[in-house]
Amino acid sequence: MFDLIIRNGKELGKEPVDIGVKNGKIALISKYIEESGKQELVLTDEQYLSAGWIDDHVHCFEEMTLYYDYPDEIGVDKGVTTVIDAGTTGAENIHTFYEHAKQAKTNVFALLNISKWGIVEQDELADLSKIQTDLVHQKLTELPDFIVGLKARMSKTVVGENGITPLKLAKEIQKQNAGLPLMVHIGSAPPRLDEILAHMGKNDVMTHCFNGKPNGIIDPATNEIKSFVKKAIADGVVFDIGHGTDSFNFDVAETALHAGIKADSISTDIYIRNRKNGPVYDLATTMEKLYVVGYSWQEILEKVTSEPARQFNLGTKGNIKEGFDADFTIYNFLDQEKQLTDSNGNTRTTTQQIIPVSVIIGGVSYDCES
Repeated sequence: MFDLIIRNGKELGKEPVDIGVKNGKIALISKYIEESGKQELVLTDEQYLSAGWIDDHVHCFEEMTLYYDYPDEIGVDKGVTTVIDAGTTGAENIHTFYEHAKQAKTNVFALLNISKWGIVEQDELADLSKIQTDLVHQKLTELPDFIVGLKARMSKTVVGENGITPLKLAKEIQKQNAGLPLMVHIGSAPPRLDEILAHMGKNDVMTHCFNGKPNGIIDPATNEIKSFVKKAIADGVVFDIGHGTDSFNFDVAETALHAGIKADSISTDIYIRNRKNGPVYDLATTMEKLYVVGYSWQEILEKVTSEPARQFNLGTKGNIKEGFDADFTIYNFLDQEKQLTDSNGNTRTTTQQIIPVSVIIGGVSYDCES
């Protein structure tokens, strides 16, 4: 007997199936499962099913004061089954965060900030003594199932007078740890974006890819994509949205799309203030912004499921396949206008909203806030 059977489970663009769940895993996918389940969930014809949504750039360690939130308030409540905290903590406080994260319904992973206390203050990489390589190695060894990558914030207010040096140190740490994923925050110069991308390689993740700053991917003089950005894409650098309070611009995203450049993954950079006051609010709203830019719903869903799972080596998440984790997001579409605002106050209007109804995490169902 299955612990749970999901009936009429319809992925976007696919025929409905039944999905049998046992011991938190997808045990069987079939057009119709004749057996019964201890629990059965029958989806309506208006409801769709996807692999559980993954937000790969959040800040959810509630003990911090600068950037913080609560995993379930940005996770299960918002239709998100897995969050990756993007460097809120470093080697000195990652264990405390881990103890908090274990209590959440939402799956929580972390990128370890290369600065040992994480983002306690805005300039965590202005003092290079805070980058202690041996301590980083120790924490990677102690928490291999929780820490899924490294984080380095490379913008003027963060690095102070240190320029590109913190990124060089992050790449050395990465090299010594079998190519562990590295996410790099970009913002105001120095360091310049061309310097940053020159030190990034295949599968490194550049977050805030569509920010509206002069140090971004668009040449303000020509309104075209900078040539070194195209080279970085060809070299395999991954582009992540990382919306945030100040890091997503509709015009930049649209210009990039017209040039054939799309983000690889869609994330929020959410924390309590931009969740409550905007412009982020939740992952669904960020997904809607990419829809009005011109992305299809199918590719948007890939960019919050299979793509972040691939980028951060979450091997049994991000896809609906037998043997994978029984993590799902159930949602529907609402054909109703909604005004969307980017980080610079620009607006667009979507005519179709995506509404998460419930999530299933490890075979256990939870209702979403909506």
